[in-house]
Amino acid sequence: MKILHVAAHLGGGVGKAHSSLVDADALSIRRHYVLLEEPRDTRYAESISHSGAALTIAPDEATLLKLAAAADIVQIEWWNHPRLYRCLCSNDWPLMRSVIWCHISGLAPPLVPPALLTLADRFIFTSGCSLATLSGLDLSPADLRRIGVVNSGFGFPTRQRSKEPPRREGSVSYLGTVSFSKMSRDFFQVVDDAGDSGMLVEIWGMVEDDSEVASVAQAMRHPERIRFMGHAADPARVLETTRIFLYLLKQDHFGTAENALVEAMSYGCAPLVFPNPPELAIVTDGETGFVAENAADAAGRLRWMREHPMETERIGRNAAAHVAATRLPAHSAAAFARIYDDLLASEKRPVDFRAALGSTAADWFMGTQNSTASGQTDWMSLSTTPTKGSLHHFLACCPDDRSLQRLPAVGALSDQAESSHPREAALRALR
Repeated sequence: MKILHVAAHLGGGVGKAHSSLVDADALSIRRHYVLLEEPRDTRYAESISHSGAALTIAPDEATLLKLAAAADIVQIEWWNHPRLYRCLCSNDWPLMRSVIWCHISGLAPPLVPPALLTLADRFIFTSGCSLATLSGLDLSPADLRRIGVVNSGFGFPTRQRSKEPPRREGSVSYLGTVSFSKMSRDFFQVVDDAGDSGMLVEIWGMVEDDSEVASVAQAMRHPERIRFMGHAADPARVLETTRIFLYLLKQDHFGTAENALVEAMSYGCAPLVFPNPPELAIVTDGETGFVAENAADAAGRLRWMREHPMETERIGRNAAAHVAATRLPAHSAAAFARIYDDLLASEKRPVDFRAALGSTAADWFMGTQNSTASGQTDWMSLSTTPTKGSLHHFLACCPDDRSLQRLPAVGALSDQAESSHPREAALRALR
């Protein structure tokens, strides 16, 4: 069974998920990955290649379409990356059996374009929380049967864990994206309000000295309670020495399967989270972690967790058992094998991405954004933060697409960056 995967790259959570899936695959499945850009983080691409999957980076159009025609199934690793949009909408694809695995939640911008849900033979979310996006859509029973969920966040294998993790009593860590594009702005207030003179919160992840996160941490009443640790070369070692995983994210963050959270739970860390849908799909309050309603609640719960180590340890054990029972790569590999087997019984058919998603970069970007009740775009709500899939990113990747230059938000973006050329502003922001 030949599966062709088309992805912008294999970094971060997407790369980690596929690295695990390839290792868990049945021998009957042969995977070939096409990456649309050179990976900056090559760990997962190299791991996938070493596991026996084929890898092609930035192929020309003829090579890509030939691979698609030869595959039994074409799987699109979807999130709102401008290069992926261009690839899908600028090519005339051969007949194919198609699966879309969606790596964003769609609960807040970037949204999932509704036409995408029924375009492929199967549309698969990575978290059950995303099923809420179907509410209010005009979907037939047949459409709904084509939509499913396959988890992409996995814990560390049991064999990698120490029998008795050398945890530091009362230790608190965060590991993940160190940016307010993901973290809650209340994170540091919680630490200020919950702490005592002995509390230290280690933050693992890349952060610039002049970043907004670093500035907010420095402005705390007790900045000595925060220590920026930088990139975690060995996340497993960090997690097995941590008792409390402080994972307080913003309400409309872009995550879905939350790899860092699942990995922390697999190591027996007791998580403290806010009640965002992706986290609620993973953590059960009082059983496998704690869910705080707001910053004041989180501060109180964090204080309680440090003062009650035995109860917190019990929660961590529950978390590890839950992940081991529900979030292993073998579970997701088996789910995909069933989807593939089912699709092989059907004929290949045409898929017109251009008709569903549009033909210009402005079409692609605006298809993921909110509109007001009148149907007009709320330009003031568009993020001016240079994150993946943002307007900055589209300007950087699609410099020759004039449709972007006509968007009202581009002028404001250019002014904000003190540049007369929007693309240059975007490129500087993304470096």
